[in-house]
This record gives sequence, C-alpha cells and structure tokens, in this order.
Amino acid sequence: MAGGVTTPEHTGEPAPATGAGSPARERSGSPARPLRILVGVAGLAVTAWLVCTAFLAFAWYPQMSGDSDILIGLLGLVLGIGGAIVFFLFLNMAIEGLPSRFSGGVIPYAFLLPGLSLIGLMLIYPTVQTVVYSFADDRSAQWVGFQNYQRIFASSAFWQALFNNLLWVLIVPAVTVAFGLAVAVLADKLSAQGEKTSKSMIFLPMAISFVGASTIWGTLIYAYDRPGTAQTGLLNAVVVALGGEPQTWLQISDLRLNSILMMVILIWLQTGFAMVLLSSAIKAVPEDTVEAGRIDGASEMRIFWQIIFPQVRGTVVAVFITILIVVLKVFDIVYVMTNGRNNTDVIANLFFRKLFTEQKAGEASAVVVVLLILVLPVLIFQVRSFKKQEEGR
Repeated sequence: MAGGVTTPEHTGEPAPATGAGSPARERSGSPARPLRILVGVAGLAVTAWLVCTAFLAFAWYPQMSGDSDILIGLLGLVLGIGGAIVFFLFLNMAIEGLPSRFSGGVIPYAFLLPGLSLIGLMLIYPTVQTVVYSFADDRSAQWVGFQNYQRIFASSAFWQALFNNLLWVLIVPAVTVAFGLAVAVLADKLSAQGEKTSKSMIFLPMAISFVGASTIWGTLIYAYDRPGTAQTGLLNAVVVALGGEPQTWLQISDLRLNSILMMVILIWLQTGFAMVLLSSAIKAVPEDTVEAGRIDGASEMRIFWQIIFPQVRGTVVAVFITILIVVLKVFDIVYVMTNGRNNTDVIANLFFRKLFTEQKAGEASAVVVVLLILVLPVLIFQVRSFKKQEEGR
C-alpha cells in the first residue's frame, strides 16, 4: 500500500500482461505494416500497367509476334492468367499490411473489386452507352430524342420480329423443360449403364455451338434438292420415299412452320441442359417420401405429380427461366438458317441487320434497348427465385 493505493505486489495478484499475447493486445490487433502496404500497392500498379501495355502492344503491333494469331492467343493467355495471379498476390500483400482489425473486413471487397470493375467496364458501361445512342442519330453525334423509337415502332418488320420472339418464348422453354423432365424421370428407371448411356446421348448436343447445330440441321435435315434428284436432307428423303414432293421447308411460312423447324434445333440443344439439372433435383428427393407413397398404394404417375414434382418445382422454374433468357436473345440459329427471310426475323437479328447492313446505329440501339427491357424483368425474377431456393435450404 503506497499513498492509499493498493498495488499488485501488496495484494499478491499478478500484474496484467502487456506482452504480445495479452487480451488488450489481441483486442487492438496487429499494427499496420507500411512497407507491405507500399510494396503491395506499387506491385498492383506495375502489374496492371505491364499487362495492359502488353495487350495493347499485341493489338497495335502484331508484327512483334510474327503476325501469328496462335502465338498472340497463347501469349495473351499466359499474360492474362499470370498477370491475374501476380495482381492478386500483391493485393493480398497490401491487405496483410493493414491493421488486423481492418484487414478481415477489407479482404472480401478487395478481391471482388477487380471483377466488379471489369463487369462495370465490359457490361454496364456499354449498356448505358447503348441507351444513350438510342436517342442519337445514326452517327451518334446529334440528339434526336425519341425519333428512333418512333421509327421502329412504326415499322412492320419490328412487330413481325417481336411476334416471332413471342412464339419462341411460348414454345421453346415449355417444350424443352417438358422433354428434359421426361428424360430425367424415364432414365432414372433404367439400369445404371442404361441411364448413363441415355443421358450422355441426350446431353451430347450441348457440346455443339448454335452455329454448328444450325449448319448440321440445315445440311442434313432440312436441305432441299430438285425433284428427281437424290435428296440430301433427311426430311425430304422421307417425304420422297413416301411418294411426296420435296419441300423448301425453311421458306414455308404458313402456320410459322419455318420458325417452328428452327425452334426444334434450340430444343434439341437445350434439352440436355434441362435434363441434367432436373435429374439432379429428382435424385435429391428423399427416397422415404416416395416409398411412403408406394406403400399407400399410389400409382407412379400420382407419386410423380404429388410427391416428386412439388419438391423439384423450384429447379423446374429456374431451368425454365434460364432457357427463356436464351430464347429471348436467340440470334445465331435464325441468322444462319434464314437471316430473317420468309417471316422468320427475331429482335436480335433485326438489330444485327439495322447496325451492320443498313448502318442505322440509332435504330439498332433502340431495338437493343427494347430487347433489354424484355430480358430485364426475367433476370430479376430469376435472381429472386434463386434467393428463395437458397433460403429454403
């Protein structure tokens, strides 16, 4: 006791620790390390500059790589991946230099920032720019207000394309999901080898691009040859074998037959995608609920609709919306098969023709904005559906 103050020495209690492992020290966290921050930030700047300079050099001076597209592609791949690794190493170094009480909260945002910046640069900025151009003339130099929208809304070609898009939306997603669900259910009842083989065959078209699939179907299925000659198209070969005359299938616009024939290609391509996701969802259904239905004497059809389907409804909706978005943006198949002729035009193909054939950038931008307005609500609904699925797990 000294001056009325009790000290640890007089009470026999240990003095509070002030070393590295003390609670006070742990609460305050490790101090900042300015050198690591400095090196990390400098490394970030130098890496970004070097990678950007290298890519610009490939674009402006292709002779540096001998005008070899393959070499430029390989160097770009190495620089892109290597630059990203080095960039994030320096980023991590800079974050580690911060006080520990800050670094933990900064890490998620710091590592997301480069990706979000690229999304903003490559997606958001062009979108905003397109909206602005839709109110400008064809040279994007003079403000014209809503004239571009007035022109496209007064055009029968626009409404024809919009109507065709609506047909695609009504038919393709529903049929694709139905086929995918049917294959998933039926394949699940086969032997292990039979299930694997059947699903592989159905999924195989997913490996083919839209352009490749269109070429295959146009050459092998829908091709037309003069009467009296051998038919290379399977559809006309069957018609001729049955005593009929070969038809130019993609020119028959009655009942939108040509559009429906092109829809078949997209259904063929996307059924495998729907099947894989729906099959996974069906396999995740608890077996005891299915067995309980069988014990109660329910038929297989009733078990599916009243036990299995309600439990995979969320996946069905997600697959439907995903395919719906693909359908709203369909372009490749129509461009390759008909280029919009014979009443088969769609919004995306109309945009392509307005911009690159007719050189009407303002009207083309207006068409794209309309397509964006059509797709955006579906995207929002899809995000909300995914959130509900995550919350329900």
